[in-house]
Amino acid sequence: MIRTINRAIAQRRDGENDKGFTLIELLVVVLIIGILAAIAIPAFLNQRQGAWVSSVQSDLKNAALAAESFAAANNGSFTGMTNVAKQAAGATTTLKKSIQDYGFNPSTDVVIAAPTIGGTPSGTTYTLVAKHNQLDSTRTFTFDSVTGKIVDNKK
Repeated sequence: MIRTINRAIAQRRDGENDKGFTLIELLVVVLIIGILAAIAIPAFLNQRQGAWVSSVQSDLKNAALAAESFAAANNGSFTGMTNVAKQAAGATTTLKKSIQDYGFNPSTDVVIAAPTIGGTPSGTTYTLVAKHNQLDSTRTFTFDSVTGKIVDNKK
């Protein structure tokens, strides 16, 4: 009985010559893969932009902590604070004026502009502006020491 069934199946296979996929089946598979790629690629790109935004915001928070450390070492004043790199070895002055001297290290592609110092009396507040080189060049983020908030300046 099993031999008869196997013979019948073998004859059916030999008679129809089914040895691969048809062109229609292959086109349907390619179409489905194309649709999945069209959905996945924009989602991936949005994740990258979100990571860049988070990187800028994290750097602004870290720079704010370094700025507060600067003020603590300078009698509560932000006057003279800069964003420039640490002083070179062998420099003639030992004054620490950079937020990098107080522990801030920027992430790759994150640029923080020179801080704006203000307030009454002078030197009691500051504002930091940062951007990420991979984001739109007009998109910046601002940290204000008065509010303690980061604002996304989408233009």
